[in-house]
Amino acid sequence: MELNFGGQVTRIVVVEESSQVGQARREALALADLIGLDEMDAGRAALVATEMATNVLKHGCSGRMYLSAVCGRGGNGVELCTVDAGPGFSLAECLPDGYSTGGTQGLGLGAIQRQATVLDAWSDAKGAVVVARIYASRAPGDIDVPYGALRIPMRHELACGDAWHLRADAQTVAVTVIDGLGHGLPAADAAQAGVAAVAQASVAGAPASIGIMHAGMSGTRGGAAAVACVDVASGQVEFAGIGNIAASLCEPTGSRGLASHPGIVGVQYRKAQPFHFHAAAGTLLVMHSDGLQARWSLRDYPGLFHRHPALIVAVLHRDFDRGRDDAGIVALRLGDLH
Repeated sequence: MELNFGGQVTRIVVVEESSQVGQARREALALADLIGLDEMDAGRAALVATEMATNVLKHGCSGRMYLSAVCGRGGNGVELCTVDAGPGFSLAECLPDGYSTGGTQGLGLGAIQRQATVLDAWSDAKGAVVVARIYASRAPGDIDVPYGALRIPMRHELACGDAWHLRADAQTVAVTVIDGLGHGLPAADAAQAGVAAVAQASVAGAPASIGIMHAGMSGTRGGAAAVACVDVASGQVEFAGIGNIAASLCEPTGSRGLASHPGIVGVQYRKAQPFHFHAAAGTLLVMHSDGLQARWSLRDYPGLFHRHPALIVAVLHRDFDRGRDDAGIVALRLGDLH
């Protein structure tokens, strides 16, 4: 399996009244067209978007939908994620047709499950989070890659100064997160220059990747950047970071923080000193910019560790977004990509 994928800016649709259900549908169709899904599969994405947005209105009163392009094994897909502050629900109870928590026919989640390759949900006292991924109907059953990511601009901005990149081949998996200094277009230009540099270069280890980004981001305002490279055979993780990118290796019983060094990639830093760790299969690698608070712990969410990484990312963003900066977050389940 080979992947070389840079995350696009997450599309956001506020769902507070019925006309915005149509907007969610149109955004899903546009995203499906952008990644090359055919008319039938684009229709599936539109149907799922309609049902999910409708559920937010009926059961959550209001909320948001996040739409992202996702990479899979041999093809890309559409990810739809809704977040609301409603009373929540049990996914297992609500999937069968005819069950409803809001006096409806109870067909929505069943319809979503029939169209989506991936469906997962989380519900707690703060509300409900639902994630669905739609790939081409002809795609293999194992197309989904166990990662989740959001790239969300600061409020009232269209450009996002945070960016991420995922690369994998038979030997190595590399995750990169960049936070361009500040926000807006100059920050986005810096982050995109870094992503372009690592996307065009061959996999060269974490410190070398920092050096590649440093050269690529020269002439921009620069930013913070971190790279985690995982050896597929041994489970060894090499991590190097410059600036304020938070990173953790999470297991069911706890987590290990991965430290970065001072400096600005693209401007000046002393050395990208790497750190090495061993991570067992199933370990969750989480990396994010300082647009998210770093004081979270998955132990505060019993059972969430074992859910789809896209769901984990959405819950962490819901609860720890600072709200005054761009936010970029990636979570990858190690050992499950090959």
